[in-house]
Amino acid sequence: MWPYLTQLLIAGNVGIMVFFTVAVAPTIFTALPPEWSAAYVRKFFPKYFFFLGVTTAAAAAAAFAGGTDTVGLAALTGCALVFFFSCFWLTPRINRARDDKQATAFKALHWVSVGLNMTQLVIFIWLLFAAG
Repeated sequence: MWPYLTQLLIAGNVGIMVFFTVAVAPTIFTALPPEWSAAYVRKFFPKYFFFLGVTTAAAAAAAFAGGTDTVGLAALTGCALVFFFSCFWLTPRINRARDDKQATAFKALHWVSVGLNMTQLVIFIWLLFAAG
């Protein structure tokens, strides 16, 4: 049962991440005025990162209970920690850089966020394929 729960949670996270990347984000920035899209994104991302952090931590706990290999468990634990890092440390600094009109800092922090998120997505997909 535990391995199935782990894979279900990982697959759900992949679905959320891909849907946001290909459907939600492009729509937000094309359908809403800039001030509205900025306000929406500020409210959305902390919830996005927190939810994915919790579900990834749950997947790691299920993997541990199911006796998953240490590489998979470490990958899930690392991804959960990165989601919480993004939620509680990185996102506030991105917002502060935007508020303070520090374009270079904003761009750098934003790309760190995007890079971390894409790395997590690749890890999740790898875990799904590795599980067979």
